[in-house]
Amino acid sequence: TERDATSWSKSKLKEVLVGLAVEGEAGRCEISDLKHVEGEASCSSRKGKLIFFYEWNLRLSWKGTVKESGEKHKGSVEIPNLSEENEVDDTEINVSKKKGEGDALKDLMRTEGTTKVREALRDYLKALKTEFTLGMILPTKATVGQELAAERKLSGSTVQDSVLPQTLDIVGVKIPTVKILMREIFNSPADELYSIFTTKDLVQKFSKCPAVINAEKGGKLQMFDGCISGEYAELVPSQRIVLKWRCRNWPDEHYATVALQFKAMAAQTELQLECKGVPVSHEDSTRQCWKKQHFEEIHVLLQQPADSME
Repeated sequence: TERDATSWSKSKLKEVLVGLAVEGEAGRCEISDLKHVEGEASCSSRKGKLIFFYEWNLRLSWKGTVKESGEKHKGSVEIPNLSEENEVDDTEINVSKKKGEGDALKDLMRTEGTTKVREALRDYLKALKTEFTLGMILPTKATVGQELAAERKLSGSTVQDSVLPQTLDIVGVKIPTVKILMREIFNSPADELYSIFTTKDLVQKFSKCPAVINAEKGGKLQMFDGCISGEYAELVPSQRIVLKWRCRNWPDEHYATVALQFKAMAAQTELQLECKGVPVSHEDSTRQCWKKQHFEEIHVLLQQPADSME
């Protein structure tokens, strides 16, 4: 299970860096802006352990005032590779200044300013590993993953009071969710695979159940005797399908967003699945639903003679 921390990180980096100030005999300098933020961050939960990935290229602007003359100067701070591969102390931080006098300010930023920036980066990483992960595994006081594992043993689908709050299944209550990412390669051209997800007869063939398939924007979807329901939010033939999607045993009115990307590869197609908003307690069952009831059955369908696909 992976949770995207990119947009959260951009806000947090701005929060901890912009406004940082250092003062010395030469004058005063302050980080005035986060000019450039490029990269991504995510947190994965695997076997009860949280694994963090982040890679950032940052450019900050700084401004300073010389103590004696009152002259004002500007410059930038480049952090080309903040990632989990390097300790913060080993992360490269380059300070530069626009032309002119004021090198004493540049030196102040290189020494004390760099120290302050490293402290702020540590604050960001600490928040990523605590604040950002609060909703991922409940309750937060428990050893990460232990109670989630216990809840899965107790039940595959019903929410257990001993593990998650009783209010979890009430409509409107915010519930902890995860994002599921899956990839599967099919021996089929993209247009044929796309049609398997959008043609009623083909859906009924691989699901072996009556289905409701209205493959147009806002059209209804119902599969496996109503166990799966939703609607089509976006359709790009042979390329992309976005669904509003839910399992019957999920909390009332709670939907995930499913994006299916079809990547053509010669005679094959790679299907990339992103399922956002899956209730934490239904992560395993949702993953199995796609793997066993969708992907494996579609492989079987594709092995049948061509006339059965028509």
